[in-house]
Amino acid sequence: MAIQLKTAYEIEQMRVAGRLAGELLDFISRYIRPGITTGEIDRLCHDYQLHHQGTIPAPLNYAPAGYKPFPKSICTSVNHQVCHGVPGDRVLKTGDILNIDVTPIKDGFHGDSSRMFYVGTPSIQARRLCEVTYECMWRGIYAVRAGAYLGDIGAAIQQHAESHGYSVVREFCGHGIGRKFHEEPQVLHYGQAGTGLVLQEGMIFTIEPMINAGKAAVRELADGWTIVTKDHSLSAQWEHTVLVTERGFEVLTLSPGAPPPIPMPDRAG
Repeated sequence: MAIQLKTAYEIEQMRVAGRLAGELLDFISRYIRPGITTGEIDRLCHDYQLHHQGTIPAPLNYAPAGYKPFPKSICTSVNHQVCHGVPGDRVLKTGDILNIDVTPIKDGFHGDSSRMFYVGTPSIQARRLCEVTYECMWRGIYAVRAGAYLGDIGAAIQQHAESHGYSVVREFCGHGIGRKFHEEPQVLHYGQAGTGLVLQEGMIFTIEPMINAGKAAVRELADGWTIVTKDHSLSAQWEHTVLVTERGFEVLTLSPGAPPPIPMPDRAG
């Protein structure tokens, strides 16, 4: 599939969709506490999208080839769950870490973002994993500019994760996004700088590293969606949607409640 460079109109629509994704995560943040279920979090997000944002939850009934339809409106991945966690009856406990991944559709355009949340007070180890994963995402973002390579993004992420003794999940990656949920290119979170596709102004894609405290190996649960670490180690993920611009990048999913960007590293891309 050819990579679609977005028009000025499409970029503006993606700004709207991205803003709404960030706004949705801001909204749900006030409800993350011990005792709430992941199913209740899903219900709150679903209702907010439909009744307040006028958006459609892209994950609901999403069914790529080989998968049964995803049954919920968001993904909730807890502790050693890496991604695509299906909301349900699980009750959150003090010390849990939680990734919430949302993709609202507004006027046919997708906004995609995920964020880590602490349920009560996390352990020092869990907090550090989430912090380093956040740094990994931003180091990948800072590698984005027209004329850079896709491999620059993955290399920046992999180097930072592994320098802290963590591992990068290989089976899942970022992706182009626009009128479709998943478009080209695939954005790996590991790799070699100076390799791969050359980035062009007008590309829009997600950067969403999944970083494990233990080994990189993962497996799929019986629900056909939820991915967990094989060694039961903690996993964290952050995600933003990024536009390649003439001067560098624009993060489309920033919001007032999002954590601030890390300072730009001295040797960014």
